[in-house]
Amino acid sequence: VSNDTHRPSSACSFHPLISNNAVDLLQDLKSWPKTPPLPSPFSMNTTSDPAHSYFTVLPRKGGGSWHTGEELEVLININDFHGKPKKTGGDVLFARLYSQKLHAGVAGQVVDHLNGSYSAFFSLLWEGSAQVEVTLVHPSEAVTVLQKLTQEQPDRIYFQSLFSSGSVSQTTTCNVCLNATQEKVCNYTDLNTGEQWFCYKPKNLACDTRITHAYGGFKQKLTPMEEKLFQRNVNMKVSIPALGPASITVLPKMKGRKNKTPKSRPSGYYYQGEWQALAGTVVQHFNNSTAMSQCLKGKVVHLYGDSTIRQWFEYLSHSLPDLKEFELTSSRQNGPFMALNFAENTLVTYHCHGPPIRFASLPVTQLRYVANELDRVNGGTNTVVVLSIWSHFSTFPIEVYIRRILNIRKAVVRLLTRAPGTLVVIRTANPKQLSLYEALTNSDWYSLQRDKVLRAIFKGVNVKLVDAWEMSLAHELPHSLHPQPPIIKNMIDVLLSYICPVARK
Repeated sequence: VSNDTHRPSSACSFHPLISNNAVDLLQDLKSWPKTPPLPSPFSMNTTSDPAHSYFTVLPRKGGGSWHTGEELEVLININDFHGKPKKTGGDVLFARLYSQKLHAGVAGQVVDHLNGSYSAFFSLLWEGSAQVEVTLVHPSEAVTVLQKLTQEQPDRIYFQSLFSSGSVSQTTTCNVCLNATQEKVCNYTDLNTGEQWFCYKPKNLACDTRITHAYGGFKQKLTPMEEKLFQRNVNMKVSIPALGPASITVLPKMKGRKNKTPKSRPSGYYYQGEWQALAGTVVQHFNNSTAMSQCLKGKVVHLYGDSTIRQWFEYLSHSLPDLKEFELTSSRQNGPFMALNFAENTLVTYHCHGPPIRFASLPVTQLRYVANELDRVNGGTNTVVVLSIWSHFSTFPIEVYIRRILNIRKAVVRLLTRAPGTLVVIRTANPKQLSLYEALTNSDWYSLQRDKVLRAIFKGVNVKLVDAWEMSLAHELPHSLHPQPPIIKNMIDVLLSYICPVARK
């Protein structure tokens, strides 16, 4: 790490962080339909209103009854608070098909027609009742604000470090980049990965006296009218009503009928509360600690990332009585953690990713970039590496996340080259409950963009995905940054099914 001291010459610029080729390659994936700029002043009455919007279940093409293996189409019309149809796209919509009786659910594929109307497509995967649910996550006008925030206030989440030497100590502000001031800056850019990090230099201390890293706070700069675009029960995560019936009855698959290529391609669905994958590895359901312990016998499992993967460590350590956590006197938020089942020769570890991690104070000695950690893993057929890196990057321009994931991809490729038998599993992002603060710092719209980038970057690499996005979206439980135990149990089932696969019939 370089501790060079200098004055920043200009305001933050994130675009040179990665090559132009990489930016061009991923530009389409992270693009969103253009949303109109907000007039000043603007009226809420002309913005998207879920209460005045509606969806319609379209009849089956060719008429007749619905059957499993077919696809259901729903038309969504977005209106404003006056009930007038919107003329542009860009609203954030989620769609789900479910059966409360069967504890079944599948995520829908939403298509934006860019004219105020949308289509949602659902694969019909179970017999019996199926009900449509459509949710307005954000109106298009809110997306305009979220984009503006990232462009104009990329440092609205800020961090702090304590510097100390002897009896002298001082706390300064840190971030991926710092705006130009007369203050000198300590440069903590990682020499191996090139990941940037800077702190304002304390007046009477050297850069190498930095002791801790911590989340500093959030600077909110919204107008009162802009805040109204993020109201619970009004226009944020609100259900859209149906015009006509919202449910259908699905009959058994018709013999001899060849179904058309579906527009919706879900990774899986729930049935009787259990996740069923539609391709690839068969998902087994490990319903007791004995089965779980047997699968993990002789395995070393390394978990790297944010609190959404720390949750997996906590689930495993609580579910397996013989997996004993080794006391490292670590913060329960930050880690690192280690648990061992000596009899079964199983080791599970967790380590948080490096800046911009938004945890409470942790020693700078524990600030480690995942790419560097992966370069220290021996790997092999007994080694499982699980990654979940997304939530703490939401407020920064997408280029910051792209570079981080590209660095991790390179490290994964190096690991798989030297130890091809290593299993690498990636947990995707997931939707969450939204408050004003959560929307401005961790909106599902931000997460959705990063999820697309993550999948694109790792496409073609020999890694396995746990589709936390669809597993949360399809489930009957409310969205949460840290999904509730039934969803986590299904995620762990997918992980263990990758570790101990069985042949698909």
